[in-house]
Amino acid sequence: MAGQLKDRVVLITGGGSGFGRAAALQFCAEDARIVLGDINPDTAEATAQAVRDAGGEAAAAQVDVADEGSVRRFFDGALKQFGRIDCAFNNAGILGPLGDLHAASLADYERVMAVNVRGVWLCMQAEIACMLKQDTPPGGHAIVNTASVAGLVGSALLPAYAASKHAVVGLTRTAARSYGRRGIRVNCVCPGPIETPLAEPLFGHGNMRETMLARQALERFGTPEEVGALVVWLSSPAASLVTGTPVRIDGGALS
Repeated sequence: MAGQLKDRVVLITGGGSGFGRAAALQFCAEDARIVLGDINPDTAEATAQAVRDAGGEAAAAQVDVADEGSVRRFFDGALKQFGRIDCAFNNAGILGPLGDLHAASLADYERVMAVNVRGVWLCMQAEIACMLKQDTPPGGHAIVNTASVAGLVGSALLPAYAASKHAVVGLTRTAARSYGRRGIRVNCVCPGPIETPLAEPLFGHGNMRETMLARQALERFGTPEEVGALVVWLSSPAASLVTGTPVRIDGGALS
């Protein structure tokens, strides 16, 4: 698939680590130009430098996806530097505290929803508004959101997170239905257990690592690079007929 995204501008939130960093390096291998955003500007810049070291073109900026003004500034900066946005990976998210629904605080719930749902909402609004003004590249413009297998089933320990990821699946399907005829494909990835910093609190809770591993049909957890490869494929012309789809990448956990 090398070169299928040559010169396309790809915007990635949560680009400082995990799925975002892995996807950035794989987009680089496809000759895309990359704009990285993260709440931590140092990690975003570190990923951008890794892309440059690999021979690619990348810019980095701080963005709080839950804040409308921060999102607007981030997109204004991306458009000022690159002039367009062809693909987007809305990946920024938080896990939130582990615990029972009845014991969760309203503040914790609202913070999870603000980052995981409002953040996707604000970014998609900006991306779609931009894409509608541009010529449509082969295979269409592409947006990929990070959901979760928790967006397809419940999660006893992560009620707010599960609710937020169900919402991301709903936003993905709605946007795909609304904009498919206007040249924009929208999908989401639904990872199962993946070895990332975000998952460490869950893996470290009691015997959760062993319990989750026992559910894996492939008898292992995934890697950020495997998720990144899926995101790049969904963003490429090779996936030109795929839209409105929550794609499981879970090692068979829900099989």
